Amino acid sequence: MMKRFFAVFTVLLVTVFSLYAQVGGKSTYGFLNLTITPRSAALGSKVVALDEPDQGVALFNPAQLSSELHNQLSLSYVSYYADIKYAFVTYSRHLEGVGTFGIGMQHVGYGNFIEADVVGQITGSFTGYDMALHLTYSRSIDSLFSVGVNLKPIYSHLEQYTSFGIAADVGVSFLSRNGLSSAGIVARNIGTMLKPYTPDTWESLPFELLVGASQKFKHAPFRLVGTFQQVQTTSLFYEREDKNFSLFGDEQSSDTPMLKKMGNEIISHLILGVEFVPITNFYIRGGYNFQRRNEMKIEDRAATVGFSWGVGIKINKFYINYSRATYHLAGGSNHFSISTGLDDFFKKKNL
Repeated sequence: MMKRFFAVFTVLLVTVFSLYAQVGGKSTYGFLNLTITPRSAALGSKVVALDEPDQGVALFNPAQLSSELHNQLSLSYVSYYADIKYAFVTYSRHLEGVGTFGIGMQHVGYGNFIEADVVGQITGSFTGYDMALHLTYSRSIDSLFSVGVNLKPIYSHLEQYTSFGIAADVGVSFLSRNGLSSAGIVARNIGTMLKPYTPDTWESLPFELLVGASQKFKHAPFRLVGTFQQVQTTSLFYEREDKNFSLFGDEQSSDTPMLKKMGNEIISHLILGVEFVPITNFYIRGGYNFQRRNEMKIEDRAATVGFSWGVGIKINKFYINYSRATYHLAGGSNHFSISTGLDDFFKKKNL
């Protein structure tokens, strides 16, 4: 069975090497990579494999949209920096013998901006926002493997400028027979602009290849989650000009041994998370994003930059989650979500 997983993995890698390896600041529609759901945010920002169904994980890996999410509705809201707010709503439905379908809407509002002329005279104000529709389909190949695709029509409006685009995510998911181990690989944001903001200003989309796994312990209430982000590039590590961060504790220079450089590069791709379930339907989560900490910390006061945490609980028919991720000393992001299975409201009572 693992041969099939690695065969699909190889196909995706071939696709990756035929694409441009974008990282931050080199593409448009960057909002597509924002972490929306509290569970993913608490576990470090990006989760592509989990041993239990979760619509938030399916947002990053469509192959995770399983039949167990039939007739489930989920709402997520994020309070970001300044006046930036974004939200996501999604609904999924399973059709026996066909597969599982999902539809969702992502909206990012950037608040109000002051409009001024070339000499600084204030002339008014303007707004900006981005939107994406998520059309997801997933199907089980057998008892172990699932595949999925997420088609995303995109609309962006910034002041008087508008743009349209189209993107797709393609993923594969593996779940072990005992249900404790999961793995996934997904190629995200494969697509193009259909209409640029201004004529002849065509930009690439923020393509990313993600590989991840999770492991639940049979006799302990823990789950470990690991994700490798931006696998398509080997130059993710950022060398700080003031004091170069190194995984091995010393400064990095052009004379740094190759092993140390490789170590810093590998750990920049790694995101780690842990989930503790002390009682049924109650979750405590934590995560660490190495790249975020390296790029966003202030040397004299690193504090909790790069760390994240969250809690989740089921109350009656509703799953409620909250998390906070620290990006900088200036603050962090607050994530809220509520989800429910609509079937719970229409179950027939036994007479």
